[in-house]
Amino acid sequence: MLVAIDGPAGAGKSTVARAVAHALGFTYLDTGAMYRCAALASLRGAGTVDAARIAFAEDRVLLDGEDVTTAIRTPGVTERASEVAARPEVREALIARQRELIAGGDWVAEGRDIATVVAPDAEVKVFLTASPQERARRRAAELGADAGVVARELALRDERDSGHGRTTLHPAPGATPLDTTGLSIDEVVQAIVARVPR
Repeated sequence: MLVAIDGPAGAGKSTVARAVAHALGFTYLDTGAMYRCAALASLRGAGTVDAARIAFAEDRVLLDGEDVTTAIRTPGVTERASEVAARPEVREALIARQRELIAGGDWVAEGRDIATVVAPDAEVKVFLTASPQERARRRAAELGADAGVVARELALRDERDSGHGRTTLHPAPGATPLDTTGLSIDEVVQAIVARVPR
């Protein structure tokens, strides 16, 4: 069983997907962390990243066995991640790795294009969104940054993420749109869990 959760930056995908996985007893796959690992490797001078070098252990993200959970959340890595994601060879390698990971067992996977590209046959597809103001507010609170600056950065990121054949700002066919503006995490989690066949 795969629950695919897509949506733009700041919509709450990571927080919600982790909580949904916990509620269902499924394994959580943070695909964004994989792109961040590729970005970190790039910043460290690696020309390309071997997707097999990226692994998950509980809530930790590993690159070559090193715990990079905190390192991949820095502003520099965040900025580089969407640039790295635009490279076809990186996307191809990471998509193949994601498909390999979710091939067996019960998963909650979140990202920008899980239900459109990685796993279009996912049993449950949800597209999380929120108003631009809410997305900027959440991301600014997370980063301790100015909401106006973050809003401009998110607008640029949305523009970048909508190129190279991706449709990250629209739901996949068969996906349920869920606007999280004004909803608590628990409310969003409950709405998604209710869609999962028992």
